[in-house]
Amino acid sequence: MRIVVTNCNTTREMTEEIVHGARTAAGPGTTVTGLTPAWGPESAEGWLDSYLSAAAVMDLLRTYRGPAYDAVVLAGFGEHGREGVRELVDVPVVDITEAAAHLACLLGRRYGVVTTLERSRGQIEDSLETAGVARNCAAVVGTGLGVLDLGDAARTEAAFLAAAEQARAAGAEVLVLGCAGMTGLQRTVGEKLNMPVVDGVAAAVKLAESLVELGLTTSRVGSYQRPLPKRRVWGADGAGEGGQERGPARRG
Repeated sequence: MRIVVTNCNTTREMTEEIVHGARTAAGPGTTVTGLTPAWGPESAEGWLDSYLSAAAVMDLLRTYRGPAYDAVVLAGFGEHGREGVRELVDVPVVDITEAAAHLACLLGRRYGVVTTLERSRGQIEDSLETAGVARNCAAVVGTGLGVLDLGDAARTEAAFLAAAEQARAAGAEVLVLGCAGMTGLQRTVGEKLNMPVVDGVAAAVKLAESLVELGLTTSRVGSYQRPLPKRRVWGADGAGEGGQERGPARRG
C-alpha cells in the first residue's frame, strides 16, 4: 500500500518531519511518500495562507506523475481543501484535523485542540464543524508559537503544556495536536499530562490504511461527485486544460 502525504506549506524540512511521523505510524507493507507544494506559503497561518495552500495542494495532486498511490493524507491542521481533493482523486482522502477529532471522540467525551497561533482557532473550529465533530470539542487553545517556531523542542513542549492545562480546565478529557509540525510531541507530553494525546498525522495514516484495506473510498453520490467537465486555468502562466480536470485513479 502506498500513501501520499501532502504538506500544506512549501517548507521541505517540515515535510520531512511529517513523513517521519507518518512512517512511524504506518503498518508493515505501507509506503509513505511526502509531497511539498511548488508554490504557496512557507507556513499556513491565517485565512489567506489557508486558501492559497489549498489551491497549491490541489495543483500538486493534479500534476502528480509519480508511482500510483492508494490514499491521500492531507497534513494541514484546519486548512482548507479536503472537499476539493475528494472530488479530484479516486482514492480515500483523510484530513489530519478530521482524523484526529474522530479518534479523540473514541477516547473521551470531550477533547481539546492545542494549536499554534490564536488566529488559527476560527479555521479549526470551522473545519471541525464541517466534519461534524465540533460538538465534542471543549476548546481550541493557541500556544502563541508560529508554525516555523516548532523546531525548538523545549520551547514547544513548554508552550504546549501550558495551553493543555487551559484545554483541560475547559473540560477536555483528550488532547489533539493542532498542527502537523507538532507530530511526535504526543510521546513526550502524554505521560506528563496523564491524558491521551492524539497526533493527527498518525491518526490519518491509520485511518487511511483501514479504508484501503476495507476497500472503501469517497462516495460519488451527491457532494463529492467528480468535477464538471469545463476549461479550468491553473497558475499564473495561464496554462490550463480543457475537459474534466481530476487526477487519474491512483490505486496501486
